[in-house]
Amino acid sequence: MRLIASCCVALVAIAGASAQQPPAGNAAAPSGYVLGPDDQIAIRAFDGFDIGDKPVLIGTNGNITLPLIGRVKAAGLTVEQLETELASRLKAYVQEPQISVTVTEFRSQPVSVFGAVATPGVVQLRGHKTLYEVLSMAGGPRETAGATVSIIRLLENGPIPLPTAGPDPTGRYSSAELDIQEILDGKHPAANIEIKPHDVISVSQGNARMVYVVGDVQRAGAFNLGSQQTISVLSALSLAGGFGRTAKPEKARIFRPAPDRQKHEEIAVDIKQILAGKAEDIGLRPEDVLVVPTSGSKSFATFMGSGTLAAAVSAAIYAGIIR
Repeated sequence: MRLIASCCVALVAIAGASAQQPPAGNAAAPSGYVLGPDDQIAIRAFDGFDIGDKPVLIGTNGNITLPLIGRVKAAGLTVEQLETELASRLKAYVQEPQISVTVTEFRSQPVSVFGAVATPGVVQLRGHKTLYEVLSMAGGPRETAGATVSIIRLLENGPIPLPTAGPDPTGRYSSAELDIQEILDGKHPAANIEIKPHDVISVSQGNARMVYVVGDVQRAGAFNLGSQQTISVLSALSLAGGFGRTAKPEKARIFRPAPDRQKHEEIAVDIKQILAGKAEDIGLRPEDVLVVPTSGSKSFATFMGSGTLAAAVSAAIYAGIIR
């Protein structure tokens, strides 16, 4: 009995000496959580001797060192496996030892989340997490997010299990790019892959993904597509507050930039017919301009004579052809 007491006292001393900082509060590790370097754990015995809750830091080599037991390889074991290992080693000193291991700080499974998310930075995986769950841990995409999310993974953790994934030029990483809206909407479950420790996730910025609604509307301006690939004419019109008093919705036009960005395509849109359900709504793409004319007599041909699309819209606004 005295030997048991001595063992427990020694364990308390080692736990205190190994603590690097006060614990942030015990967190229940999910079943199957695999311990790794820099994780902090608290070890407690239930044989009438409390060895305290001070955290023990798992070293960069994956080991912890305890009195009598000696060095134990903790990294790579689940919490349950480490409890079994410690109990097995204590059997030489304690009959039927009962050991509890609690993770006090998760530090061994970092994932970096950057770009257009609410709280960019490093999050710690606690068990198995999907791409959707990790994005949620970072606060989710901001309203200004673009349409894609990219993932970079160390090849030592295995390739990214997606058809579009491939190695980078160095041969050290696997990378893939996904449509973020498909992830958020659950339209492509196979793309919602499991995230691995040390993955880097980046949500694209949507600053250049704008559509423009000008002319006889309540709030003419630029509207961010965010993570959407397109937005319908009616949705864009709603963002602009609807028609002005003298609007001619049956004469609306979409001006779409050509690939060379020096010319444009003109698409006639009868918004009256769309509202009546007699015509299909049209998807506006990034940099499309929806023009709702007034009942004035000036024509589109007058203001679309300016070279580029942006210049044409600006000229139209300042000339008073659309307002």
